[in-house]
Amino acid sequence: MKIDIVTLFPEVCSAPLGESIMGRAQEKGALDLAIHDLRQFGEGNYRKCDDLPYGGGQGMVMTPGPLYSAVEPLKTEASKVILLTPQGKRFDQPMAHRLASEEHLILISGHYEGVDQRVVDDLVDEEISIGDYILTNGTIAAAVLVDAVVRLLPDVLGDERSAVEESFGESGILEAPVYTRPQEFRGMEVPDILLSGNHAKIDEWKAGQAALRTRQNRPDLLDE
Repeated sequence: MKIDIVTLFPEVCSAPLGESIMGRAQEKGALDLAIHDLRQFGEGNYRKCDDLPYGGGQGMVMTPGPLYSAVEPLKTEASKVILLTPQGKRFDQPMAHRLASEEHLILISGHYEGVDQRVVDDLVDEEISIGDYILTNGTIAAAVLVDAVVRLLPDVLGDERSAVEESFGESGILEAPVYTRPQEFRGMEVPDILLSGNHAKIDEWKAGQAALRTRQNRPDLLDE
């Protein structure tokens, strides 16, 4: 998969996307990642990428010129252009699976009070928000989206079952609690069932615990 990120803050996402699983995905060739500094396409001596909004209002708006200059050369027939914005559809695991099937993603990181609506109407294929809250800029959101999508690509995770058995995986609910050594820690014991070797009973226990955790923390998933 090829992913291009267009952002005013390339250093914000370059570090986390160069480490751990994301770094290994690039080493394996599963991910071709390029991060583009929008400021390089800015206008005038000061590489200006924003201006005051028509009609008044707070903050600044990202201007269309630099965004078109940055994105249009990257686009092919296989490209899907995504704008990270609080006004977008809420990102979730099914959406991550859908995007993982794309050949090429171009991610535009919103900033300030947003981008000129003409960019959204003409250049962007889909608007996505990673949650119902506001971040300083969309570059952080772009890094989150890339991580969630790329880990679903074949051979990126060490175990193919990892993406199936985790929270929001095949079951659609939260994952059961997990334990490791030591067996006893500060008076707290690992549940006996996990030490029994009875895998059928262990699976039954995990299913019950997953349902309980989901009911406590995310009952909306059970409603769905």
